Amino acid sequence: MAEGPTSAPSSGQIPNSRAAGALTAIAEGLAKPLSPSKAAAIAPGEKPRWLKVRAPGGETYTRIKGMLRERKLHTVCEEARCPNVAECWSSGTATFMLGGDTCTRACRFCAIKTARRPPPLDPHEPFHVSRSIADLGLRYVVLTSVDRDDLPDGGARHFAITIQEIKRLNPEILVEALVPDFQGIQEQIKIVTGSRLDVYAHNVETVRRLQYRVRDPRAGYDQSLKTLKDAKVISASQGHALFTKSSIMLGMGETEAELDEAFRDLRAHGVDVLTLGQYLRPSLEHLPVERFYTPEEYEKLAEMARAHGFLYVASGALVRSSYKAAEFFIEGATRKQREGRL
Repeated sequence: MAEGPTSAPSSGQIPNSRAAGALTAIAEGLAKPLSPSKAAAIAPGEKPRWLKVRAPGGETYTRIKGMLRERKLHTVCEEARCPNVAECWSSGTATFMLGGDTCTRACRFCAIKTARRPPPLDPHEPFHVSRSIADLGLRYVVLTSVDRDDLPDGGARHFAITIQEIKRLNPEILVEALVPDFQGIQEQIKIVTGSRLDVYAHNVETVRRLQYRVRDPRAGYDQSLKTLKDAKVISASQGHALFTKSSIMLGMGETEAELDEAFRDLRAHGVDVLTLGQYLRPSLEHLPVERFYTPEEYEKLAEMARAHGFLYVASGALVRSSYKAAEFFIEGATRKQREGRL
């Protein structure tokens, strides 16, 4: 990735430091995080039957997995052991990780390794990934990355180059970028939206009260909401309409009222698509699961969310941020938009 100049924070930007995050959390009365040792002392409960799935397989799955191994590419689908991997790959969608496998943040639900200074970016990665996506014959691709607060542009240019190259090779491929918050810096958001991607996704992850308990102190509820709103406004100023999308994990101790508040806040910031899914504990050192939601509860929450006016809501125990059903909707809506029918 070509690193851009350091962007000055916009006025009113939330300070990006662990200390500032901790002070804000204390002032707002947010839930405190658990230490790894305290988390490990909480034994995991048995998973309900609706969370048990078959091992992935099938002709398309085998073909894509073989090509990924041959080209030494990594997908979030595999790295995160997503239960929907075979279903998504068979329908022509996949999620690729950019920017390495080491994050500068340490969210308490995530198993990705962390470091202050991750290895440098591979400048050939955008071209290698885009060529492979074209060769795989995918219709809808999701690009995501770890947080790269160590880079002057937060990794924004790396995203943009990859998206532009995918579009150059095949303009019909729809591209969703599941991006970090870029510390709320509008110039970095502008770099990504300038690539003319189709969907700008960023996850608030949980309700306001649990942000400090769940996410790295440098992340924040209001910062994430503003990032999503800014992306849509900036893209429109560039003459390009896009969809925005976010996701919430369930089972971390949130209440129904808090979820309804989050739905309202997301819609107030122009978010079009929402996904809701069960949080699953990666290891004993990570946050414990407070409860498993039933299929009926997922449907109830979906109806609550739809009442706020989202264009689409995908809600279910196995739903993940990059989920096939949501992508089907976005694909149809995007193609209608291109044809002037939406």
